[in-house]
Amino acid sequence: MCTVAILNSPVFSPESCSSSPSFKFRLQKPSVTGIFRASNDDVSNCLSNSPTQLKRKRPTRLNIPIAPLSFSADQLVTVETAVEDQWKEVEVEEEEYSVYCKRGRREKMEDRFKADVDFSGKNKVAFFGVFDGHGGSKAAEYASENLQKNIRDEVEKRGEMEIAEAIKQGYLNTDSEFLKEDQRGGACCVTAIISSGNLVVSNAGDCRAVVSRGGDAEALTSDHRPSRSDEKERIESLGGYVDCSRGVSRVLGSLAVSRGIGDRSLKQWITAEPETKMFKIIPEFEFLIMASDGLWEKVTNQEAVDLARPFCASGDKSETISACKKLVELSTSRGSIDDTSVMIVQLGCFCS
Repeated sequence: MCTVAILNSPVFSPESCSSSPSFKFRLQKPSVTGIFRASNDDVSNCLSNSPTQLKRKRPTRLNIPIAPLSFSADQLVTVETAVEDQWKEVEVEEEEYSVYCKRGRREKMEDRFKADVDFSGKNKVAFFGVFDGHGGSKAAEYASENLQKNIRDEVEKRGEMEIAEAIKQGYLNTDSEFLKEDQRGGACCVTAIISSGNLVVSNAGDCRAVVSRGGDAEALTSDHRPSRSDEKERIESLGGYVDCSRGVSRVLGSLAVSRGIGDRSLKQWITAEPETKMFKIIPEFEFLIMASDGLWEKVTNQEAVDLARPFCASGDKSETISACKKLVELSTSRGSIDDTSVMIVQLGCFCS
């Protein structure tokens, strides 16, 4: 189990909404000056000269009906916002990996991630994923919760010898299932599966995986953008077109990525089929950086490796999380306003 520290987040507990409300009212006793319109001296004389003290009039009893506990639509929106705010800034520190996510200037964080490390005999088996949502967080959230299971189901059917095909079908199944949810938006994905000393990296969209090979940065994925000649050709062969606006190529003048999960309105041209590559984890493979485009739009692959390497060399997980934070800070300092998620995986923990 990983430990997630959520910073700058309002505390929200669903259990607190289940208990019945208890109301207590304290009624202030009316003051003497509140009964008589007289001076203080007159009141004092009246009280001292009278053989019997004045009785104060009992205030009218308040009959306040207590309505049953319920939530209006506005209150439900407030609760949902509180949950979303938990993603404003997130950090995870584990022996094998660290993650740092920070919301950009949007109202809600649209990035999500998944990290699952387990033991299979003498070897560690792991699944890692970074998911960058657009048009909302629903697609990224759905992929982070379901993609690993869908890939695992396909691997069980086909066997590990057909791992690339199993991953492809897992992505496509996750996409079709999400479309049935009738939710808007989409998500770019990058995933890494580690088993028996092997590393299998897949992506759909512009989330990227970069490995440090003895200090040299090597991209293990290729961004899926409409400006790629093969992607543009595929889109046009399906009756679509790629338009360039302010220097950014977009599918039908709308979306700046050409693959991903979701995107119902553009599904004819936006495929969820990933590209997959397989590697043997060798000693030269030091660490893997997986991040959303909030990082890669402002920081080059080599810059990311150069910044992270001194932190990762120590093997201290607190140093690795510092590397994740430094990368996000560098991107922000260069003008990024996008949500940014950075995951660093220590590949030395998985060498066979």
